[in-house]
Amino acid sequence: MKRPAVFVDRDGTINEDVGYLARPSQLRLIAGAAEAIARLNQHGVPVVVVTNQAGVARGLFAESAIGNVHARLDKLLARHGACVDRYDYCPHHPRDGQGAYQIDCECRKPRPGMLLRVAEELGLDLARSYMIGDKLTDLEAGAHAGCRTILVRSGYGAQAATTLAPGAYNVAGVFDSLLPAIEFCLPRLTGQRQAPPPWHAVRAMPGVSPAPRQSPRRRGG
Repeated sequence: MKRPAVFVDRDGTINEDVGYLARPSQLRLIAGAAEAIARLNQHGVPVVVVTNQAGVARGLFAESAIGNVHARLDKLLARHGACVDRYDYCPHHPRDGQGAYQIDCECRKPRPGMLLRVAEELGLDLARSYMIGDKLTDLEAGAHAGCRTILVRSGYGAQAATTLAPGAYNVAGVFDSLLPAIEFCLPRLTGQRQAPPPWHAVRAMPGVSPAPRQSPRRRGG
């Protein structure tokens, strides 16, 4: 029997978006992200990180650097009793790539290739799964794959939330960060009964201020 999972964007959702994250020393977890992943682990919900890494295509760092960053991320998460079940990444770019990396691929978000690939390999039920990220391209990829989606206001999400229409991209809600997003979707993933709050109420929860926008800069992906 296929099981649901949570697909999570990396930069701006789990860790701070520093532009092009090429070195493990640049990695900084967003507050509550490790705890959120640990909650999913405790309930046996697979955690899949899907990330665009066009810095490889642009020649800014080697593809091997992605594995080094993920190894460091694993260590940081382990300190909180959390782990990622599967990483998948897209090193391509359709225009700015070099050599074999310049390709109009199916895995670069907003296309759903990474989600479809992992779902096939792990036997995941996409219709019962969630895609969580800080960009509309994350939500679009999730919607194309048939998942429900959640936008977080960390990273570039505060700006993205201003242009997100209710119901677009199979959106289930907008939250300040990964932890409240997981607290929202976990009962639905595990079959616990809980009435969903209205979409507009999730978008503007009392006492919660939107995350500050990041300074404009050239960014990864």
